[in-house]
Amino acid sequence: MPTDLGAVLEASGAILKGHFVLTSGRHSDTYFEKFRVLEQPEVLVALCREIAENFKGQGIEYVAGPTTGGIIIAFEVARQMGLQAVYIESENGEKTLRRGKTLSVGARVLIVDDVLTTGRSLFESRDAIQNAGGTPTGYGVLINRAQGELELTNLFSAFTVEATSYGPEEVPDWLTAIPTSKPGTRK
Repeated sequence: MPTDLGAVLEASGAILKGHFVLTSGRHSDTYFEKFRVLEQPEVLVALCREIAENFKGQGIEYVAGPTTGGIIIAFEVARQMGLQAVYIESENGEKTLRRGKTLSVGARVLIVDDVLTTGRSLFESRDAIQNAGGTPTGYGVLINRAQGELELTNLFSAFTVEATSYGPEEVPDWLTAIPTSKPGTRK
């Protein structure tokens, strides 16, 4: 793994500049195209290794990730930890475990995802795991771009970057002057 992950992300096309409406609905001049990372197995394996190593010895029983990118990350972290992966999908507008998947009551679950901005995906995943009887015991993300503290205990980020985002009513004039793009998977 190269020592300068920021340079790797930039060179891979994972860091984009422009005016983006993020999945959260916030606006930013910086977007992280996670699929540029997910396309590079050696980079993804190394980032997932950091997450797996951080949570080693914490009694984790499952590694869970939400669709879409979180599934790939959950698989790789679970593989490295020698655990089973659990996938969180949407059903009737709610995040849930599908396809007959169940958890034993109180099962200790590590929730992983790709890019953290507001925490919405992690909070929805937490609710899905709790609704399935599991106990979320930690959160791991590839890239943390959140502003401020989130109410997530035991959070680990493989890479943290400062990228300002603005609520729809807070977008500065200089950003408004740039045509918007809405990448991402959530509609």
